[in-house]
Amino acid sequence: METIELVVGRVGKPHGIRGEVTVDVRTDEPELRFADGARLRAQSPRGSTFGHPALTVTRTRWHQGVLLATFAELADRTAAETARGVVLHASRPADETPEDPEEFYDHQLVGLAVHDLDGRRLGEVCALVHGGAQDLLTVRTPEGRDALVPFVKALVPEVDLESGRVVVADRPGLVTPLPDES
Repeated sequence: METIELVVGRVGKPHGIRGEVTVDVRTDEPELRFADGARLRAQSPRGSTFGHPALTVTRTRWHQGVLLATFAELADRTAAETARGVVLHASRPADETPEDPEEFYDHQLVGLAVHDLDGRRLGEVCALVHGGAQDLLTVRTPEGRDALVPFVKALVPEVDLESGRVVVADRPGLVTPLPDES
């Protein structure tokens, strides 16, 4: 079975003295990705002395809107401090989809053809940018320009994975250049 890796979080600062850490969550499904017993691949930042290839979740809890996690490999605050900045990856079956039909994994969207409301091809989704307010689709136009489109229902009314396309309610300056930029 083919699998993919999803970035699900980044280890933040230690919380307390028993190895608990804050986690900058990068998934819409933290209860699945950070379930007790989950083993997450650990990608250390450049120059880090952190030596574990993976971390095993032993416990999580929410505290004032922040996910706190305890990992089997981090026994105390000193060990937790070395894990700061580690990016956490979860392996999933390539054909898995999120529970919410309005949510998509990045790998499902990258490569989809982008069309406007009238069916004209505007380009292809080449990446996603995850932001605080909303995600952005990076659309590469046939001319090789990259345009950022807020991934909201008003601007992206349709995502059809089966037909391999995304519909964008294009406006001058969004994907299509403004008339004076042509």
